[in-house]
This record gives sequence, structure tokens and C-alpha cells, in this order.
Amino acid sequence: MADDITRTPEEGGRIIEEPIGEALSRRYLAYALSTITSRALPDVRDGLKPVHRRVLYAMNLLRLSPEAAFRKSAKVVGDVMGDFHPHGDQAIYDALVRLAQDFNSRYPLIDGQGNFGNIDGDNPAAMRYTESRMTAAAMALLEGIDENAVDFRPSYDGSKQEPIVLPAAFPNLLANGASGIAVGMATNIPPHNAAELIDCCLALIDNSKTTIDELLKIMPGPDFPTGGIVVEPPEAIREAYETGRGGFRVRARWRTEDLGRGTWQIVVTEIPHLVQKSKLVEALAALIEDKKAPLLGDVRDESSEDIRLVLEPKSRSVEPAVLMESVFKLSALETRISLNMNVLDKDGAPKVMGLKEALRAFLDHRREVLQRRTAHRLEKIAARLDVLAGLLIVYLNLDEVIRIIRSEDEPKPVLIKRFRLNDVQAEAILNTRLRQLRKLEEMEIRREDAALRQEQKDLQGLLEDTRKQWRRIAGELKETRKLFGPATHWGKRRTELGRVAAVSAEIDVEAFVAREPVTVILSEKGWIRALRGHGDLSNLTFKEGDHAQHVVRCQTTDKLLLLASDGRAFTLDAHKLPGGRGHGEPIRLSIEMADIDEAVALFAYEEGSKRLVASHEGYGFVVPESELLATKRSGKQVLNGRAMQAAKVDGDQVAVIGERKKLLVFPLSELPEMNRGKGVKLQSYHDRGLADVKVFSKDEGLTWEDSAGRIRAVPEWRDYRGKRGGAGKIAPKGFSRSGRFSDIIG
Repeated sequence: MADDITRTPEEGGRIIEEPIGEALSRRYLAYALSTITSRALPDVRDGLKPVHRRVLYAMNLLRLSPEAAFRKSAKVVGDVMGDFHPHGDQAIYDALVRLAQDFNSRYPLIDGQGNFGNIDGDNPAAMRYTESRMTAAAMALLEGIDENAVDFRPSYDGSKQEPIVLPAAFPNLLANGASGIAVGMATNIPPHNAAELIDCCLALIDNSKTTIDELLKIMPGPDFPTGGIVVEPPEAIREAYETGRGGFRVRARWRTEDLGRGTWQIVVTEIPHLVQKSKLVEALAALIEDKKAPLLGDVRDESSEDIRLVLEPKSRSVEPAVLMESVFKLSALETRISLNMNVLDKDGAPKVMGLKEALRAFLDHRREVLQRRTAHRLEKIAARLDVLAGLLIVYLNLDEVIRIIRSEDEPKPVLIKRFRLNDVQAEAILNTRLRQLRKLEEMEIRREDAALRQEQKDLQGLLEDTRKQWRRIAGELKETRKLFGPATHWGKRRTELGRVAAVSAEIDVEAFVAREPVTVILSEKGWIRALRGHGDLSNLTFKEGDHAQHVVRCQTTDKLLLLASDGRAFTLDAHKLPGGRGHGEPIRLSIEMADIDEAVALFAYEEGSKRLVASHEGYGFVVPESELLATKRSGKQVLNGRAMQAAKVDGDQVAVIGERKKLLVFPLSELPEMNRGKGVKLQSYHDRGLADVKVFSKDEGLTWEDSAGRIRAVPEWRDYRGKRGGAGKIAPKGFSRSGRFSDIIG
């Protein structure tokens, strides 16, 4: 067995000893390269990934042109999987479906018949029920595929040949866009208007030094199949196209519909690219239910073939632009679509390209395709001229040729020797029909010979002259442009380029929130909800093992301040909290509070008020509530240490009680007012730490609240006065069993 370990497989061994790091790195590199080059990234020349290219080539072999009859998608998928693509049929069908969806592809490459899904996100029918064929755009990508325009390689099993790239008569990479995630890199290219892209190519042919600014005057930005409005600043768009990295803010298109008597509604007619309409409607309805969109009253989907989403305002006093700006901030009616033009160049290496470089790579590909097709045509012409030269011999020596054919058992070698023909010419003569031996046919051959020689001369001149090649490419692009021109159903630009309305900076959403009483409940396990009114909470239910920890009675217009045990303060809007149905939602969906932390205080913000924040170690200070307001989900660090309380400053005395039930009272004036920090020593502890702290007025005396809500006075509280930072005295008999100044939740 030991010999087997040391021997190589060629010597009969079964195990190779190799460092696991080297083995893993080599195999992972092979996997990464395969993912990058064979799955995720498109080719800059034709804009296709291998699976899309194989689908189109297989359909071309099946002759599924736009004029042909539809064929079952299962037939196409089967041919692709059996001959070219060594992956599952569902993956191939998903790729085919995407090429057929007009809401996903700006220029669908497949014409689908049957259920191919919809913009609501419904799945397409199974491949055995749908039928497909290619579109005119797909035929443009394949034009010249049989004329040696591109290189071929063996398929995965070596039984077939497949194209490495398609000839691509238009810049499909940018026209239809692409997206994919590879190992360590990704690509995301939005779709653009093909007619505008072709115009950019023509501009580059006329002047190779055309700048990015000049190109953007021709093609100002993306053109999505679902329309919408791009509101990205022009300088950001320019930078994105120059570097190949950036993004675009896309908004839904909407209009105001007057209903008479001062009432109106918003009608959304176009939604951003890749947004599923059904999920968008659900999200808008959830915003209304959870009171996170205070200006929005109702949403309805009245769509048929065209999109029609109706948004009703909660109040007629709201301006339509104000309503839409607020909804844009809260929903997918405004999305950001990234641009990451990471593609494979002609050598198969991944590279991030800008707009000009990508178009230049496409034009270089078109020139190579033109040269290869021209060379292929010259070969065909040379072969035909050779045959015609042999056929002319028939007419010059017709009687002799007939005699040889009639008298010889093997006339072919005799003809070759007698007239100095080659094998192809002799074969052509022998295959000539009797009806073709008339005088008229000889004249046709001479005319064909002259025409071919002229064409040969022209094509040779084309191969020798670069300027002629670019003129030919420009002519081909202009011809292709007719397929995508503004007069066609494909050509008209669908996405408008606009700007964000000036009203967006002036919106005060809070001003439109209806002031209503609510009771906010935060449970011990971190579930929060807001009940309408300030009613009885005795019938309140919780998840098993959970119970109320904080109850705040406030108004929908209030902001709530939450102090977490890690010393951070968070801000919550009461009107945005989930409703009272069910158990609410986890507080950590609204704020970024760690799992190990808990809420130690929750209260409504009061302008001008102050709080005494204290840590478990017995340190604390006074902080204005305005300094506790946080604008980010991550909160605002206020107290250094493990926070225990944020007591309202309402008096001139401070009462501190430790976990050993020692009580200490000292003047509030001994505490500093700070915005953040550790604070000063409130009470000293031999072990354990602070239990609770309270600020009270010496005129009213120190009180505590029992579990029934009754207020109890602490007798002779002055006996507990001492110096700040002292240990204090044991609390009087009858004091709260919990060792806190309140036994009720709050």
C-alpha cells in the first residue's frame, strides 16, 4: 500500500501526495476561470454569454428564422443541451425565456409564443408548452455565421463545432445589456437604444478622436425596456461612461389625474427596470399599513396590457410632487441601477471598459468580420471562376468532349489529360446537363465570368484599403439601423432623462402626519408595535415566553428615543412603527442594535428636556434630549459603559439605588451636563452595580411606584442624603421589592 502512495497514476498508483493548499488553489483557480469566461461575463464583441450564444446558434441550425414556423421550446433546449451546453435544461430554458421577455430585454432576440412570464414576476409555462423562434435582431447577430466570419471550436463532447463569438451586426452588449456574478468580479450593464449606439459607432468611424462628451450628445444614457426617467446628474453619467463604473437613479413615470371637485390621484404608467409590479404594489400597501408613508392613502393596480398603478393621497392638501417625492424615497418606484462594464475582450480576458472603448472593440470586431467574409467570398469566387473556365472548354470543344464521354469507360481522366483540366473542372463538365449545352448558356457563363472577375477585383481592393473597409462597415451599420430606427416599434427611445424636482429638498413629511394617540409597546425580546389610542392593555398578547418591557403613550407625530445597553441612542418615528396587529416586528429591523444588547429606556422626545444617563458601573451625567436624536440606523454613541437608565430630569435632587438596595441622595447640581462620555461617579459599589436612578424635587419628596401604579413616598428621604459617589444606606422597609423606583413597565 505504501508503494501505491508514492507511485504516480501512470505507474499504477492510486493516491498522489500533495499539499492541500496547492491542490485547493489549483482547483479553485480552474473553477474561477471557468465561471468568469464560460458563464458570468459577456463578450464585448457580441454582448452574449456562452449559453445565449449557444441557444441562438442552435436555433439557427434549426432554421428558426422570423419567417419560419414556431417550434417547441423543449426541442430547442434539448438540442442546445445535447450538442453545446453541458448544463441542466432548466438553466438553458431560463436563458431562452429571458431573451424572449420584452420587459427584460430591450431588443428581444427570441420571439416567444405562449406564456413567457410577465412583469408581475409570474413564472413562464414549462418548455413543453411554449414555442419560439428568432427575431430579426437575432438574425442580425448571426449574419455571416456561415461565411467564415468567426472562429469555431469543438463542443464539449467534440461531436459538433460551435462559434466562439457571433458576427454581431449591431452593438448588442450595450443594446440589451448584461448582468452576472463571477468569482471575485461581477458585471452589470443596462440596456441602451440601438439606433443611438449605431450613430455613436458612425461618429467614431468618421473621427476616431470623438470624445465621450460628443458621444453622450448622441446617446445621453440608458434606454430601459420598461421606460422610466433617469434622474442622475449629467456629470455622474459622464463619469460612469468614461470609467465603466457608476450608476443611474431611475424613477417611475407618473401623471396627475384630475377627479373633479378638487380631488386627484396619481397614475404611474412606467416603473423602473427589473422591478416586479406585484411586489411593488405589495410594498406600497405595506408602507400604508405600517404607517411609513403618511402622505399615501391607498394604492390600486388597474393594469391590463399597459401599466396603471393608482396612488391616492391621504389628504387633498398635499401637492402631487410632494407625495411622489416621499414615495420615491420609501419604495422601488425609484431604484438605482449600477453600471459595471466588466466584459471579456477579444482575447477572453476580463476588463472594465468605458463607453468609447467598448464601441471601439465592437467596431474592430466588425472590421475583422468584414475581412474574413471578404476573404471567404474571394475563395468562393476563385473556385467558381475555375469551374467556369472548365465549362467554357465544353463549348469550345463540344464535339470532342461528347465523343470522349460516349466512347470512354472512364472519361474523367481522359478529359483531364486531353484539355489539361483539374479534377474540379472535369467533374463540373461531367455533371453538365444536355439542356445547358445551348448557345445561350455559353453567353450566360461568359457574363457570369466577367461579373465575378469584377467583383473579385473590387473585393481585393477592399482588403487592401482600410478606408474602403470602414466605409463598407458604415454602410452595413446604416442598413442595420433601419431595423432599430425611430419609425420602428423598437426604435423610439423609451427612457427619458430628467432631473430631480426642486421640491425634494423642501419636503417635511412630518407636517403631513395626522396627530393621533398611540401606545408603543416594546417587549423584552425586542418586538415593537404601536396600538391606536391609550386604552387598556390587559388583553395584550405576546409570543410565548415574552412580555412587555417598555410602554410609551404618545402621539403619532412624536419621535421616540431608545437607549440601548451599549450606550447608543436611537431615534424612531412613532408613525412609522408597525401596527398593533400580531406581535409587531423586531426592533432590529428599524435600528442596527446588536443581538447581545437590549433597550434600557424608551421615551417620547420632548424639546428642551434633559435626561440623566447612568451606567451599571455607577457613572452618569445629564444630557439634553436633543443630543440623543440620531439620524442614522446605527444610532449615536452617548454613554461609555453598560447603560442602565435614562431618567428624566424633573427636579433638583438625584436618588441612586444599587443592586444591594443601598440608597443615596445628592443634589442634581453636582452632576455635569455633557453630550457624551463616561460621566462622574454617582455611587460606589463594593460589588455588583447600579439598579436605578431618579431625579425628583425636594419640595415634593422622593416617591416610588408599585406594580399597581400606586405612588408610595420614601419616608425620611433626607436621611439618605450624602456626598456624590458615596455608598449610601440600606433602603427603608417597605421599599420596592425589585429595588427600583418603579415596579411597573414603562
